[in-house]
Amino acid sequence: MVNFHIMTLFPDMVLAGLHTSILGRAADKGYISIEAVDIRDYTQDKHGKVDDYTYGGGAGMLMQAQPVYDAYQAVAGRIPQGKKKRVIYVSPQGKTFHQTMAQELAMEEELIFLCGHYEGVDERVLEEIVTDEISLGDYVLTGGELAAMVMVDAIARLVPGVLHNDESAVTESFGNGLLEYPQYSRPEIWHDKRVPAVLLSGDHAKVDAWRLEQSLIRTQKRRPDLYERYQELHPPVEKKKRSQKGAKED
Repeated sequence: MVNFHIMTLFPDMVLAGLHTSILGRAADKGYISIEAVDIRDYTQDKHGKVDDYTYGGGAGMLMQAQPVYDAYQAVAGRIPQGKKKRVIYVSPQGKTFHQTMAQELAMEEELIFLCGHYEGVDERVLEEIVTDEISLGDYVLTGGELAAMVMVDAIARLVPGVLHNDESAVTESFGNGLLEYPQYSRPEIWHDKRVPAVLLSGDHAKVDAWRLEQSLIRTQKRRPDLYERYQELHPPVEKKKRSQKGAKED
């Protein structure tokens, strides 16, 4: 089970997005838990402010250290002592999120996400509590909530029991380092387009070979970077034989 704690200024937004569909059912069944912690609840400002001007000037406001830190302390205080905690600051300056990272984080029990706003968060509290800075990509959003929700979704679906068919998480895109092969459903003919005959053959070995071939073709065409990486990890048989032969001759 993975417990997701999301520190945010917009808890309703987070809960509305994550307590529906597959993740909502998974939470109801106890495979994951999702809580949104309102950072405003921990400000000491009587007007509920959590931001202020930046030292040194510049446009925009900055989230202050105190309410963020106190919100974190409240979350950490509910986690059993000794349990490992990963605190993820959703930031365009972090490492880019990818499937391998999702698989790694799905092995954790306690994940705390910090969603920034305005011009970001006071650096001092980041140094104090954050273990990982992660970016969804090379662009900037108005806040960290959407990025955190995407990451939670990608991570949660890898937790055993969350998906109705656990094999889905293995065979889909990026599960083996390739994009997923084309898929088809009924009817057999639609708009004069037929389902590939091999998929109707009942020969599982041929189906698997076709799917791998299609994944390779699709990945090479659409994501040459992934294809090149896959080829390095899975060299063709002839290339492997030549490499082994050369090693013996040496």
